[in-house]
Amino acid sequence: MVSSSKDESGSDGENSSGNAPESNSECLFAGGEKVLAYHGPRIYEAKVQKVDFRKNEWKYHVHYLGWNKNWDEWVGMDRLMKHTEENVLKQQALDKKAGVDKNPKSGRSSQVKPKSSSDGKLDKEETKNNVAKGKKRKADSGIEKNNSAAEKLLKIQIPSTLKKQLVDDWEFITQQNKLVKLPRSPNVEDIFTKYLDYRSKKDGMKTDAVGEILKGLRCYFNKALPVVLLYQKERDQYHEAVSDNVTPSNIYGAEHLLRLFVKLPELLAFVKIDAETLIRMQQKLHEFLKFLQKNESTFFLATYDGPKITEGSGKGKDN
Repeated sequence: MVSSSKDESGSDGENSSGNAPESNSECLFAGGEKVLAYHGPRIYEAKVQKVDFRKNEWKYHVHYLGWNKNWDEWVGMDRLMKHTEENVLKQQALDKKAGVDKNPKSGRSSQVKPKSSSDGKLDKEETKNNVAKGKKRKADSGIEKNNSAAEKLLKIQIPSTLKKQLVDDWEFITQQNKLVKLPRSPNVEDIFTKYLDYRSKKDGMKTDAVGEILKGLRCYFNKALPVVLLYQKERDQYHEAVSDNVTPSNIYGAEHLLRLFVKLPELLAFVKIDAETLIRMQQKLHEFLKFLQKNESTFFLATYDGPKITEGSGKGKDN
């Protein structure tokens, strides 16, 4: 998610209604109204773009002020508050509790506390002593900061039942010398499609934010699988199953996809992502893991009864 310095949506919003509202229902927010919106554990300033009455309740399409429009979404009234002085204080209290400082220039929150002038001098002296001068020093310094931010913020909590899946996965392959029978059905692409349909029905429409998350997961899965997601004993099977015209996401299933979530914090530590984006990404990833957990019996194999691995194969997982 890429932040911008101003609200990217210039529309004043609009009201629409697919169903006739009940006489006792009340629309609390109007199109174009500035509001405060819950997103995960935080509260953000937002603008109501559209209003719709569906499934016997009012839904509001909101744009988060200062954020890319890809994060626009439909929410219920339980996620919104009036933009009042009292509610702004509530927002600030939550930011303070989360250790977030407000950047007065942009009006948005930042996880990084501004440094004092003395801190800046000390950092500069350390840089001179430990890093080569010139462009290399500047680049290395930036990488170090981004890595520490990603490692600190992106903490993926895998549900306990899925953790058991990871343990069973390890035992089947390394202790029982079994493999997942390929190709898997449903495969990773099937799971992504089912999740997109699930979110569309739950939210009432397809959201670009969910699509972007799935696109990113697909990219990381296909590139990371042969490098860090396979046990050594699975490598021969990989070379037999995956060709130049076939991607891993069309061959492998939930068992290998779940391994990606263990490695994601490490992989994303090398990507330049701002703190706010990481927080939102973390929430989206947790929602996807809950979906995997909900469909555990459908997506995961109860046992690996594929071909036995020949003796003498290597042990452990490549890192």
